[in-house]
Amino acid sequence: MDGDSLVATYLHALRTADADLAVSLFSDDAVVHSPLYGPLHPRDFYPVLFSDTSASHLQLMGTMSGEDVAGARLVSFFFHFDWRLPSGRPAPFDVVDVARLTSDGLIDRLHIVYDTVSVRPAFEAETGRPSWRQPG
Repeated sequence: MDGDSLVATYLHALRTADADLAVSLFSDDAVVHSPLYGPLHPRDFYPVLFSDTSASHLQLMGTMSGEDVAGARLVSFFFHFDWRLPSGRPAPFDVVDVARLTSDGLIDRLHIVYDTVSVRPAFEAETGRPSWRQPG
């Protein structure tokens, strides 16, 4: 799958809360690194994300392609995520997702990068549980 198709499919999965579709884009040993949920396998991450989401509206602002220092293919996508928590409370943010791809075009690492200063307190108040924090 080319980078544009991967991004389009991924964002469609987010818009429609389709965990199976999202997980199908990842390799068996993949890890999603989320600022709120921490590092999780995609089959664990997407169901909990979607259970914490009443609605999401996404606007793609750009894509970038390249490779990491070891030569693995990277696809990054910059988008606005108008995230609504279970009660409908808004928790919007701009985000860059950085996907490292396997040779067959599946995601083996996804790093979700955004400023959580306003999202983290809303998330914790809404869900009643603490968000993940980097150890150390």
